[in-house]
Amino acid sequence: MQQQVFIGRRKTSTARLYIQPGKGAFVVNGDPVDKYLLTKANVNVALLPMRITDTEGKYDIKVTVRGGGTSGQAGAIQLALARAIDSLNEGVHTTLKKKELLTRDDRMVERKKYGRPKARKRFQFSKR
Repeated sequence: MQQQVFIGRRKTSTARLYIQPGKGAFVVNGDPVDKYLLTKANVNVALLPMRITDTEGKYDIKVTVRGGGTSGQAGAIQLALARAIDSLNEGVHTTLKKKELLTRDDRMVERKKYGRPKARKRFQFSKR
């Protein structure tokens, strides 16, 4: 089977995932996934689709991810991985859909407005 490419996005991060049958190597930007995503929570977020569908160790995965922070990058990897597993395996679509792993999280940072210090925060009000 040929190597396939899947895209995942979260906040301002974009992950491009290459997957092929193999021994279970998971490389993110040239580093193992647990070395690149330093916190255990982010590693768990990124690997959740594999754990749910029992496909750990069946595929070699290479990811290039850009933009955003580690949390957004982990979410982008999760979406790309869920899409990849969904297209390669029959019968896991409902499992992934039930856990909402195939849905793009469209929440973004709200822009800062003029006349305010942040997006919604206001400067201190003084009556006198």
